Amino acid sequence: MEKTSFKKRQNLFKTDGWKRFKKNKLALIGAVVILVMVLAAIFAPVIARNDPYASLKDGSLVLKDLTAAESGTILGTDNLGRDEFSRLIYAARVSMSVGLVAVGISTVIGVLLGAISGYFGGVADVIIMRCVDVVNCFPVLFLIIIIATILKPSIYNVMIIIGLCNWTGTARLVRGEILRVREMEYVQAAVSLGASDFRIIFSHVIPNVMAPIIVEATMQMARAILTEASLSYLGCGVQLPTASWGNMLMEANNLATLTKRSWQWVPAGACIFLAVLSINFIGDGLRDAFDAKQKK
Repeated sequence: MEKTSFKKRQNLFKTDGWKRFKKNKLALIGAVVILVMVLAAIFAPVIARNDPYASLKDGSLVLKDLTAAESGTILGTDNLGRDEFSRLIYAARVSMSVGLVAVGISTVIGVLLGAISGYFGGVADVIIMRCVDVVNCFPVLFLIIIIATILKPSIYNVMIIIGLCNWTGTARLVRGEILRVREMEYVQAAVSLGASDFRIIFSHVIPNVMAPIIVEATMQMARAILTEASLSYLGCGVQLPTASWGNMLMEANNLATLTKRSWQWVPAGACIFLAVLSINFIGDGLRDAFDAKQKK
């Protein structure tokens, strides 16, 4: 009975849910945009024509916009004569990497703690949920900035810090879902057959709550990219000369650049906007596709 129920849920996830997702045009557009960004990040050495960290022609092409024929670049150069397009492409590697790794860390922690809290209850539930309440007492961005300031700013520290500070939402979600799922017949059947708690949690319970976990992870990736950009803009995140969309905006943080050199900040801001918006579209599409209330 438990195997039949599990297979039915898997088939629903793979067939009906996917059909509903494909009907969401905004979600498909968002998926295409993110796919393009990921491919651009992977093939950055092929796409970028110039070294993103080296000045073109020994710095003689400083602050040349895209209309300047002598620059020979797609988006012009920055205040050190570096190719803005090459830096933009390589910056996509940073943002995509931070989003994936940070979400991976927060999702693993949130799923494990939420599963323990929801399945076992009792003292474990009280302790984990009070830890969630304590972490939620602090504004997340403020807490991340404090930790990032204390530690040496780097891309690896940014990934870890964002991941360690964003697990509470996933933990609450998984706990609530498992409180519901653990009372179902296939879980009770597994218990009566003598299956271990470890096997029940990881083979029967968590696979059946993967849909909301995937949706939450998608939303968290958008927040992680935005958080990394905010940290880099404030100087607490990815450090120069490593290019990130956030520190590209930080380099343009003066009136002359904002008013007269739009090629230095508009592309980076547009990439952040498109990435976050596209991921939110994907998350909304997944939620509508795999939410049982949406099934007709």
